[in-house]
Amino acid sequence: MQLPKAVIDDFKTLFQGAVLLSGDAEYDKARQIWNAMIDRRPALIALCTSAESVVQAVNFARQHGLLVSVRGGGHNIAGNAVCDNGLMIDLSTMKGVEVDTVTRRASVEPGCTLADFDAAVQPHGLATPLGINSTTGVAGLTLGGGFGWLSRKYGMTVDNLLGADVVMADGRQLHASETENADLFWGLRGGGGNFGIVTRFEFQLHPVGPEVLSGLIVYPFDEAKSVVTAFARFSEQMPDDLNVWMVIRKAPPLPFLPEEAHGKEMIALALCYAGNPAEGEQLIQPLRGFGKVLGEHVGVQPYTAWQQAFDPLLAPGARNYWKSHNFSRIGDEVADVIIEYAARLPSPQCEIFVGTIGGQTTRVAPEAMAYSSRDANYVMNVHGRWDAVADDERCIAWAREFFARSKPFASSGAYINFLTQEESDRIAFAYGTVYKRLVEIKKKYDPTNFFRMNQNIKPD
Repeated sequence: MQLPKAVIDDFKTLFQGAVLLSGDAEYDKARQIWNAMIDRRPALIALCTSAESVVQAVNFARQHGLLVSVRGGGHNIAGNAVCDNGLMIDLSTMKGVEVDTVTRRASVEPGCTLADFDAAVQPHGLATPLGINSTTGVAGLTLGGGFGWLSRKYGMTVDNLLGADVVMADGRQLHASETENADLFWGLRGGGGNFGIVTRFEFQLHPVGPEVLSGLIVYPFDEAKSVVTAFARFSEQMPDDLNVWMVIRKAPPLPFLPEEAHGKEMIALALCYAGNPAEGEQLIQPLRGFGKVLGEHVGVQPYTAWQQAFDPLLAPGARNYWKSHNFSRIGDEVADVIIEYAARLPSPQCEIFVGTIGGQTTRVAPEAMAYSSRDANYVMNVHGRWDAVADDERCIAWAREFFARSKPFASSGAYINFLTQEESDRIAFAYGTVYKRLVEIKKKYDPTNFFRMNQNIKPD
C-alpha cells in the first residue's frame, strides 16, 4: 500500500522513535535479519523505544490497513520479522534488563538478545533457560517455547515466564500472568507472536554459574554408530544437572583438533553441567568411552562464554533452511538415518544437531500452556546452511529428504521456532491437542488476524 507523503510525515513527527523509509541511510541495515534467504522491503520501519511507541505503531498500522511484522532479535528462521510493503515494528533498541536478586526475578525488554540478558544476570550468579546462541532474541525464543543448556534442570523458557506486558491489536496494553488475563498468558507461553506484541517479560531466575563445566568432546565420523548409540542410551539416564547435545558436521578449524581433521565429517558431544564441576567431571567420564576421541575441549569456564561458544558457526549473513522433528527416543532406526545423511552433508556449514531436553521439561502437563510437546526428550534440527544462491536447491533438497526419512520415528508435535515459512501446514500438528484452545484465544484477542506475520493461528 502506498501511503500519502503527508500521512507518513505526520507519523514521523508524532512517533516516539525513528521512522525509516526506503532510501534512508539505515534502512537496508534495519531490514536485514539473521537468515540471508529473507530479502523483504517494508514500506516503513518504526524503531520503537518504549511500550507507548509500540502502541503508536500498532494504531498507525491498524488505521491505515498495513501489514505488520515485529522484529525482536531478527533471528527466526522463517524471517517473520520483516514484511513486504507493510510496517516493520522494530523492538531491537529496547534492551533494558532489571534484576531483583531477592526474588530472583528479571524484567526484560523485547529487544534483548541472550547476550544482553546474560550480561545483566550472570554477575549475580543467576540465569534462566535460554537458547544456545547469544545473538538470539529473548522475545521470539520465549514466545515459541524456548530451551537451552539449563532446560533439563529448570524447564522450558516458558516454564520460567511469570508475566508479560502486551500491546494488543486494538492498541490496549494488558498485563498477562497466572492471575491477570490468564488465558492470554496461557497462549503467550508457546503461541508465538499471534496475540500481541510483548513489551516486557518477567522471568524466574535460578542460581547458575558464573562458571560451569562445559565443552566439546569430538570423535571421527567413522565412530558415528558407536557414539550415536551410546549418546542415546546415556542421555536417557543422565541427571537433570547434566545436558549433552550431539552435533554432526564438517569440522571447523578448532585448535584442539588435528589439522588433518579440519573440513572432514565429525561427531561432537557438547555438554554443560549446572552443578558442582567436580561432580560433573565424574559424570561425564563415560562419554570419553563412546568411541576413539579425536579431541576435546572441556573445562570450567564462564557460563556467558559457553553461551557464546557456537556464535561463530551461527553468524548472520548465510542462507539457512531448517527442518525439525521431536523425538521421545533416539532408536537404532533413526540413528542409522542420521548417520546416512550426515555422510553427505551438502555444504561445509550444514549440520545435524540433536538437542536434549527431557528432565524438568517433561514434568509439566501438556495442557498447562500453549507449548505442549512434553513427551519430547530430544529436538532434532536439520540445519541447512550455505552461502551461494546457486546452492539453494541442492541444500534444501538434502534437508527435506532427511526430514522425510526420519519422520516415521518422530514423536508428536514440533518446535514452533524451528518451522520455516513454508510449513504452515504443520502448525496445528506442532501444537497438537491445545491447538483448538489457541484458536479460541486468537478469536478473543486478535479476531481480525492483525498479527499474522508469524506461525499463524487463524481465528477461524
